[in-house]
Amino acid sequence: MQSQSEDGLTEPPATAWSFPPATTADENGLVGAGADLEPGTLLGAYRSGLFPMPLGDTVGWWSPDPRGILPLSYLRVSRSLRRACRQFDIRIDTSFEEVLESCADPARPHGWISDDMHSAYLALHKMGWAHSVEAWLDDELVGGLYGVAIGAFFAGESMFHTTSDASKVALVALVDALKVTGGALLDVQWTTPHLAGLGAVDIEREGYLELLAEAITRPLPEIWSRPMVFRMLEG
Repeated sequence: MQSQSEDGLTEPPATAWSFPPATTADENGLVGAGADLEPGTLLGAYRSGLFPMPLGDTVGWWSPDPRGILPLSYLRVSRSLRRACRQFDIRIDTSFEEVLESCADPARPHGWISDDMHSAYLALHKMGWAHSVEAWLDDELVGGLYGVAIGAFFAGESMFHTTSDASKVALVALVDALKVTGGALLDVQWTTPHLAGLGAVDIEREGYLELLAEAITRPLPEIWSRPMVFRMLEG
């Protein structure tokens, strides 16, 4: 039976699976494998500090140590990127499935979004838990990202771009919006050189779990409560 969360979202039935604690992860960050990708399973995993990625023919549940996050106050935006930001319109949740499909393009190197993953995140979006931040240029979707929001926590899952800087612009827009609407924790899972250049840092798993536990109890930032179209902040 479904219920309503404190944020007014549809709370799916609790998962039938029991996840091992995040602290039991192996040296690669793998906590376990198997289970399903039902909405309740995914939300239960994120609330426990885990996230899914394919592992052979099944799904693996991961909690790397250290964990990559992008502190909202750490965002680094070069002058050229800030100028680029002003070229785009930013929209929230107006083309989630198109963003998801672009991120899942099998032609992309190191693609990991399977058909099952695609269906799972689309289901979460329809229930109000998964969201897209989209960069538009002349009414064409040219970049974006998607992820899962639980309270003031946002788990970034994947990004794409077809125009230079478009995915970076979407990320800058996300951080700017979270800053002013009550976001607390932006999870990027692993800190890649690309994300580090924008301000992402590594923290120990224990510290991450503490931040997560606090963030998911806070109100949902306003940016996720309804679709939006806005221009980037000047500066």
